[in-house]
Amino acid sequence: MRPAGDRAHRETGFSISQIRVLHTRFKLLGHNGETLKRDHFNSIPDLACNPIRSQIIEAFFDRRNFRRNGEGPVDEIHFEEFLMVMSHFKAPSPRMIEERESVRREKLRFIFNMHDTDDDGTITLEEYRHVIDELLSLTEDLGKDTAKGIADAAMREVASTSMAHMEPDEFFEGITFEHFLKLLKGFEIELKMNVHFSMMDTPTFCK
Repeated sequence: MRPAGDRAHRETGFSISQIRVLHTRFKLLGHNGETLKRDHFNSIPDLACNPIRSQIIEAFFDRRNFRRNGEGPVDEIHFEEFLMVMSHFKAPSPRMIEERESVRREKLRFIFNMHDTDDDGTITLEEYRHVIDELLSLTEDLGKDTAKGIADAAMREVASTSMAHMEPDEFFEGITFEHFLKLLKGFEIELKMNVHFSMMDTPTFCK
């Protein structure tokens, strides 16, 4: 795996040892096959009860997440595509503060794509509510009522900022990615949406 591993290291930032761990996981999921299909993800216990299970699985088969400027879904993925998708869950290096903003943008793009299911460049207000609920679920010290209050406030904010300058006969077309970035300014997704190699069932985002 060494030449391919070196290239994968450059493209994803994973170490060679981390790539080996992910390759082992890929083989276990695919029963030693060369590709993964959607059904293979059914063997991940933590996904079974996840409310956005289908979106998480679809993210692995979305060309937008392969770092190749592609679009549209695929029926199966090889290890290279699996690794590219998993790289969205890589934590930024603690010694590279300047890397955090680009990592944050990539992770938020991944989340945005997961909810922009028709690939039209926008998400609806209802889809945005789902995003907020998911992100708040990553903050373990928040109570349910507190999280609901924050989510409600976030919805009021996006509604007011999105629609305040619209004419009465204008139609709200949805939230763009740039607006999405502004709405989530300050949320440290780069420190929360990470894979832990000691717990390889799923990324921490998928719990």
